[in-house]
Amino acid sequence: MNRKAQAAMEFLMTYGWAILVVLAAIAALAYFGVLSPEKFLPEKCLIETGFTCISSKVESAQSTLIFQNSYGKSVVIDSVDIGGCSKTFSTSLSSEGEGTFVVIGCSNGDVKEVFKGDLIIKYTETRTNLSKTAYGQINTKIE
Repeated sequence: MNRKAQAAMEFLMTYGWAILVVLAAIAALAYFGVLSPEKFLPEKCLIETGFTCISSKVESAQSTLIFQNSYGKSVVIDSVDIGGCSKTFSTSLSSEGEGTFVVIGCSNGDVKEVFKGDLIIKYTETRTNLSKTAYGQINTKIE
């Protein structure tokens, strides 16, 4: 009877060590960034409903963002913040109008690295003079 229990324990221990080795290998791959999904995901630039991100480009020292006003009313862009780097503007966008916004003096990282950051657009509605904020995210490679 004891020999059967010993065989069962050896069987379980062998599989236990095998599972432990596999988990250690997965942890090592994740630690060194091999399993980073950001490297395989496509570029994205998403802003909440009301603005449409037409295009974006992130460089080491500056970020360029082109977006469209889809609110159906005129707005004035007060500031744009991309990944913690911001610049103030006073650009008026009519309904369905597009604007190009360049934020300079940033420290975004090195070329070919993945840039992931929050996007904050502060704007004022022209008709009501109310100040509002639109939030989004940007994920791209630094050029």
